[in-house]
Amino acid sequence: MKFDWFLKGMIAAVVLAFVFPEPGAHGGFLHPEVLNKWGIALVFYLNGMSLSMSSLRQGATRWRVHVLVQLSTFVVFPLLGVGLMQMGRGWISEDLLLGYFYLCALPSTVSSSVALTVAAKGNVPVALFNATLSSLIGVVLTPLWMALAMGHEGQPLDVLPVMVDLLVWVILPLVAGQLSRPWLNAWASRHKAYITKVDRLTILTLVYTSFSDSVQQGIWTNYGSGVLLQALAICSLFFLIIYSFTQFSSRLLHLSEEDRIAAVLCGSKKTLASGVPMAHLIFGAHPALGLILIPIMLYHPLQLAVGGVLSQRWAVRD
Repeated sequence: MKFDWFLKGMIAAVVLAFVFPEPGAHGGFLHPEVLNKWGIALVFYLNGMSLSMSSLRQGATRWRVHVLVQLSTFVVFPLLGVGLMQMGRGWISEDLLLGYFYLCALPSTVSSSVALTVAAKGNVPVALFNATLSSLIGVVLTPLWMALAMGHEGQPLDVLPVMVDLLVWVILPLVAGQLSRPWLNAWASRHKAYITKVDRLTILTLVYTSFSDSVQQGIWTNYGSGVLLQALAICSLFFLIIYSFTQFSSRLLHLSEEDRIAAVLCGSKKTLASGVPMAHLIFGAHPALGLILIPIMLYHPLQLAVGGVLSQRWAVRD
């Protein structure tokens, strides 16, 4: 629940982009067209290096939980996005609608899903398996969902170049990180806090460059603070619907208490850590990228705050 340095860093990165957009904008001296892709590769290499296959195998057998979590993440959530795109046309900007759908199409988180499941005394191997499986599935399903949505809105997305970029800058670094574990695992365990900071600072750099381009191109001159309030309200509604769906479905499937906790905490999460890098690959030099990222940047602290309250409550159950 605490307002940690990463959340403060997100605010600082956005403010910096509004005050000094030139370095991070396209053609700036930071050369974001190069910096962003190598930053993406670094984020997923570090994720691959921290991924424990033995922990994944422990949770692989609970198939009912896996179906529920992946259904929530990649079917129910995107259908909510489709519904909003239909109902919101005319009173929500097209770029922001795209951002809401992008939030819905993203995979679940890994670190916060597992950490909150540990705090809530849920099934940790199940949470780790589902969060990791979601991240891998998302590399394929997220761009496919976005291609479907953007094509329907008359903004066709060429999926093949996106998939090639995802292969080169996401999958290969992830595999390289996993392959390097036998040699670097002990070192990574000793320097886990340092590695996490490098990972988060890289994401903050991507946030800065995303907003710099939007500021440079004047996207934000058309919107006021009402955009943030609207986005917060819609993100809260999304969370409430998915929370209710996973709770109801868990009881319908007669899941154990530990499995239910893992299902709710994994099925209601969306990843900012992977969402920002993937947005750069999917949307490329889209001038409104900063606006597209607003929903996931608001959903991230919301899910941590509500998940923290829930995990504390569940931890003291009989």
